Amino acid sequence: MKQYFLAALLLVFGASLSAQLNDNPFKQLDNELPTPNVYRNAAGAPGYMYWQQRADYEMDIRLDDEQQRVYGTETITYFNQSPDALEYLWVQLDQNVRALDSDTYSTSTNQMGEQMSLAQLSRLEPTFDGGFKIDYVKNDDGQDMTYHIQKTMMRIELDEPLQPEESIEFDIKYWYNINNRMTDGGGRSGSEYFEEDDNYLYTIAQFYPRMAVYNDVDGWQNKQFLGRGEFTLTFGNYDVKITVPADHLVAATGTLQNEGDVLTREQRRRLELARAAREQPVVVATQEEAIEREKTKVKQEKTWHFVAENVRDFGFATSRKFIWDAMGVEQEDGSVVMAMSMYPKEGNPLWERFSTKAVAHTLRWYSHYTFSYPYPVAWSINAADIGMEYPMICFNFGRTEADGTYSDRTKYGMISVIIHEVGHNYFPMIVNSDERQWTWMDEGLNTFLQFLAEQQWERDYPSRRGPADKIVDYMKGDKQYISPIMTNSESIWQFGNNAYGKPATALNILRETVMGREQFDYAFKTYANRWKFKHPAPADLFRTMEDASAIDLDWFWRGWFFTTNHVDIALANVQEFRVNTMNPTVENQRARQQQQEQPRNISSIRNEEEIISTFDETDTTIVDFYSTYDPLEATVIDKQEFQRYLSTLTEAEKNVLNADKYYYELTFQNVGGLVMPLVLEFTFADGTTEVLRIPAEIWRMGTEEITKVFPFEQEVVGIVLDPFIETADTDTSNNYYPSRNTASRFDLYQRQQREGENAMQRDARANGTEQSGSRR
Repeated sequence: MKQYFLAALLLVFGASLSAQLNDNPFKQLDNELPTPNVYRNAAGAPGYMYWQQRADYEMDIRLDDEQQRVYGTETITYFNQSPDALEYLWVQLDQNVRALDSDTYSTSTNQMGEQMSLAQLSRLEPTFDGGFKIDYVKNDDGQDMTYHIQKTMMRIELDEPLQPEESIEFDIKYWYNINNRMTDGGGRSGSEYFEEDDNYLYTIAQFYPRMAVYNDVDGWQNKQFLGRGEFTLTFGNYDVKITVPADHLVAATGTLQNEGDVLTREQRRRLELARAAREQPVVVATQEEAIEREKTKVKQEKTWHFVAENVRDFGFATSRKFIWDAMGVEQEDGSVVMAMSMYPKEGNPLWERFSTKAVAHTLRWYSHYTFSYPYPVAWSINAADIGMEYPMICFNFGRTEADGTYSDRTKYGMISVIIHEVGHNYFPMIVNSDERQWTWMDEGLNTFLQFLAEQQWERDYPSRRGPADKIVDYMKGDKQYISPIMTNSESIWQFGNNAYGKPATALNILRETVMGREQFDYAFKTYANRWKFKHPAPADLFRTMEDASAIDLDWFWRGWFFTTNHVDIALANVQEFRVNTMNPTVENQRARQQQQEQPRNISSIRNEEEIISTFDETDTTIVDFYSTYDPLEATVIDKQEFQRYLSTLTEAEKNVLNADKYYYELTFQNVGGLVMPLVLEFTFADGTTEVLRIPAEIWRMGTEEITKVFPFEQEVVGIVLDPFIETADTDTSNNYYPSRNTASRFDLYQRQQREGENAMQRDARANGTEQSGSRR
């Protein structure tokens, strides 16, 4: 019976110990991360046998401006550089997300309201006939290949496996209807119709069948595209010919090969001036020219020819409405990149003033924190209600009012989206993470760098994400609707906060509070350079940041990326202690001061006022030794005994005694579950302050409550935990000693004097003037 009891006790103890280990925030991430191997090593770098596939494309694309269609043929050359024989190939058909039978429609949830518009009702079922129409898939001998379309993926079956170090070439012919982004449910690409001048602006992407990634982590990355998780793509070379109306201007991934065929002599001259410009953009195609093209639409067509090397994707934009400006950006390695913008007149004067400069600014600062931009051009294209990125080109929102004015929200929103989308050239276009699986690896890292670049643009730039205090409301919210960062892109609650805001904040906290700027910047640049033009996974980032800094960050990754815990650390108790010096002069003086500081009782106060004289004051014969004895007066004997005591002490003990310091015992409670460093600001009696930073490892031996003693030369009169709001503490009311009453905050919003009126318009009205920047 005793043996059974002992066995049961051991089981209970083992289960308890296991639970403690699993709940321990300082448990290493070994079980959560994949085992290092010859492809990805334990340091977070590509292993000595790392490999990745390659896919080259030759394309002929025609955009039908009358029918709003894309027609295309492409030749894909796929290189199997893996150690595996491939029985079939997977190709992405992302346009099929708009097909009438798309899972995006069938798996979306919705409900009826008491009152619904016809437009709302129309969105309950698909009406736009989107998706690829595949005419054929043929091998290099012109023979039909067997293929099967599974929603947004297409499997091409091979007659025999594609062996390592072999390549295969095949052709696909297809077409699809271009969605109107403004009326067909939005989207990352499509058309925008301008009724005023009867013209279209096209931002075209995901316009061709694209090879899926095959790698050492997942094999084929063939997760279905449901609209939110973005794209996982293979690097390769592109040779693309794009046929559009002859009066269109085209911007695209890559370098234009036939300037003489598609640009006027004057446009070519201006472009040469732009290549030499460094401070101010040069207008290559003017607003006046764009307005003239809007009026005199032509039926003829032109073909623009672009070539791009070592890119993972291709996008383009085309319209007769485009204005074009450009300037050169000289990088630290001496190379010159062309920063360029195309936009309709509806974007001016905002776009001509800020867009290309924002592109140049982004390249400078992202390169500073990572690596020199390796491509020849970076485009910013204006499109309403969109922000989306592709190699060397991105589509960005930002339009002015009809009078050319704009709100501060529009201005900063436009600058921020340009920085963000141009920044995506680095993550994931070059540091090529798996967006379909891990949105945060490109969006979160990019949002963090966006914050750094924004702060270099303007002091106190109104950044929406990055600083710790901006993520507090999300992290303290209802955990039922919060997902760990390490969640698949299609299954995330609160997508923006989860994939953009929280990881960006986490990196900023790492940089400012946990690692320090110097160590973080070195480690982050190491990660970026190790994985540029490669396919990193989360473990590669986690391991590299530790490997390059010698800082154990497993506790941080676990808490911030694998859980939904939040930060709420309370300064629960403060006690002051003084060393008993045994010096009668010092100790008696302290005791006297403490007596004087004690509150007087009500009887003593009233007796002092009401008793005219006491008995000993009227009859002095009762006064004796104890009537005048002061027990707190140091005698000669007291001082002699103190000297004898000193003779028994070591020099070290005498130093402690003579220092006569104040000791403060602080107790901290971890209310939110997320361990963090302790940042403490102490205010002393003379008004000076001192900030101490305690690493998070202080929580190793007690994750719920810890106590630490702080010695000081002076008396402490105030303590603040997290004084610079840098840890994302969700409840700062318990961060003060002495405690403070924190009033509830509320904001008062002034009603605008006119409906929709912005500050520029109000100022002009107040001064009786017109805005000089109005569109012509």
